[in-house]
Amino acid sequence: MSDGKKTRGPRGTVTINPELCKGCGFCIEFCPSGVLAFSDTFNDKGYHTPQAARPEACTGCDLCGAYCPDFAIFGSLKEKVVA
Repeated sequence: MSDGKKTRGPRGTVTINPELCKGCGFCIEFCPSGVLAFSDTFNDKGYHTPQAARPEACTGCDLCGAYCPDFAIFGSLKEKVVA
């Protein structure tokens, strides 16, 4: 039974290239939806890289990519499927 509320799926997706990342954390700090968090793993250079801890909250705004000095991450809008 529905309570009349519409549930939204993720509107965007985040793509991370861990080998370009230096672990500065700008993407995590400036994500307005709180999608990103540091992972427990290291890249080949020894840096903690971000991960999508809450991918369902991504809006595809690309602020993560705008603040990344290494072009290691970007957000994009998902295409709408028309039925």
